[in-house]
Amino acid sequence: MAPSAMSRGKDNWIASLSEAQPVAYWLEDPGKPDAEPALTTAETCDLLVVGGGYSGLWTALNAKERDPQRDVVLLEGREVGWAASGRNGGFCAASLTHGLPNGLSRWPDEIGRLQELGLRNLDEIEAAVARHGIDCEFERTGEIDVATETYQAWELRDWHRELEEKGLAEGIEFLDADAVREQVASPTFEAGLWDRRGVAMLHPAKLAWGLKKACLKLGVRIYEHTPALTLKQYGAGMAVRTPYGTIRARRVALGTNIFPSLLRRVRSFTVPVYDYALMTEPLSTDQLASIGWKNRQGLGDSANQFHYFRLSADNRILWGGYDAIHHYGGRVRLEYDDRPETYAKLAGHFFTCFPQLEGVRFTHAWGGAIDTCSRFSAFFGTAHQGKVAYAAGYTGLGVGATRFGADVMLDLLAGERTERTELEMVRKKPLPFPPEPFAWTGIALTKWSLARADAHGGRRNLWLRAMDRLGLGFDS
Repeated sequence: MAPSAMSRGKDNWIASLSEAQPVAYWLEDPGKPDAEPALTTAETCDLLVVGGGYSGLWTALNAKERDPQRDVVLLEGREVGWAASGRNGGFCAASLTHGLPNGLSRWPDEIGRLQELGLRNLDEIEAAVARHGIDCEFERTGEIDVATETYQAWELRDWHRELEEKGLAEGIEFLDADAVREQVASPTFEAGLWDRRGVAMLHPAKLAWGLKKACLKLGVRIYEHTPALTLKQYGAGMAVRTPYGTIRARRVALGTNIFPSLLRRVRSFTVPVYDYALMTEPLSTDQLASIGWKNRQGLGDSANQFHYFRLSADNRILWGGYDAIHHYGGRVRLEYDDRPETYAKLAGHFFTCFPQLEGVRFTHAWGGAIDTCSRFSAFFGTAHQGKVAYAAGYTGLGVGATRFGADVMLDLLAGERTERTELEMVRKKPLPFPPEPFAWTGIALTKWSLARADAHGGRRNLWLRAMDRLGLGFDS
C-alpha cells in the first residue's frame, strides 16, 4: 500500500470510532434486571457465596441443585454480571486449561480426562441453559483458530498431526487457505483449525442475568451492592462483614477472581490484565455476504498477541484482544476501562482483516480487567480447616470453566474425593507472581518478547524459552 493510501486508510479506521460509546455492548441490553436490595441486617446461612459473576452464580445454583434444602446466600459488591462476566467476548469453551496446547504441556498424563470433563461441562451448561429457560443466544457453532502468517499455517498443520497421533483430534479439522476462506472470507487467513464441538457462542450478560434469575427461583438469597469486607472464623463457621451487616455461614465459597481475595495468601497468585473490544453496527445483508461466515463460528488468530472475533445474534462483529495491559502494582481502576489508543489499533487490525467492510462503524468500545495466573488456567484451594474454598485465575476462558470451578469448590467444601478433586490441576497451584517491581518488569519483558516473536516468524527468545522451562507466562 502506498504511503498516501495507508494514511487515508488510517484516517478511515479512526473515523469508524467517532460514534462508539465507551460502554460494553452486552450490558446495554434492555432486559437487564433490577438489582436486588443490599444486605442491611445480620444473617446466617449454610453456604455463603462471595461474588456475583459466573463463578459465584454457578456455585450458588449448583449448590441448590445438589441440595435444595441448603440455605444459600450470594453477596455481590455491585450488580450481578457487571464486570468480566458481563462484558467478555461471549466464547463459552469446553477447555478447562486455557486451550489444549497449554493443557497438554502442563498435564500430559491427565489431558484426556481434562478434555472429557471439559466437554461434559459444556454439555451441562447447554442443558442448564435449556432447563432454566435462559435466553442467552446460545449457539454451539465451534471455533476456528486461524493462521495469518505462513509460519502459523505450518504450525497449525503440525499441531493437528500431533493431536491425531495422540488421539486428541476428534472433532477438530484442519483447513487450508482455500477451506478457511470458504468459511470466512479474509485475505489474511492462511489456514485454520476448526474445533466443531468444543466452543459455543452466547450473550454473556444474558447468561449472568439468567443464572441470577434461576438462583432466585431456587431460593438463593442474593444481596447486591453489598461488598464483602472481611472474612473471619466465628465459632464452628465463618463470618463476613459488609458495610451494613454481618453474615455468618457454615461454609464460604470465594468467586471474586480479579478483585482482591478475602484470603490474603491467594492474592499473589493472580495479576489483573486489561482487555479491550469493539462492536460494529449490524452488518447489512450485502456486507455479511461479502465475508461469508454462514456457520457463525467464533474466530481467534494464532499470534501471541491475538484477536478474538465473532458474530452477535443481530450480526454485529465483536472484535477484541491483542493488547493485554498490566498496570504497575496490579492496580484496578475505573479509568483503565477506556483506552482510545487501543481502540484505534484494534480498528486498524479489523479493516486489515476485512477490507471489504470499509465504511462499517463501531457503536461500542470497552475494556475491563480479568485475572491471569502464571499457568493461564484456574487454580483452587481451601482455608480455615476446609470451611472456605476458592477458585481463581481463569485468564479469559472463564465463561465455561467457571461452572467446573464451582463444582470443584463445592466438592472441596463437602470434603469429598471426586474425579475433579483428584486432578493434579486441582491439587497443585501455579507459581505466584513476584512482588513489585519484579512482577511489572517481568511482565513487560514478556510482552515485549511475545511481540518480537510475532514479528520474527514465531521465534522465541532466551527470555521466553526460560519462562517456558519454568512453566511461567503472561497471557490474556
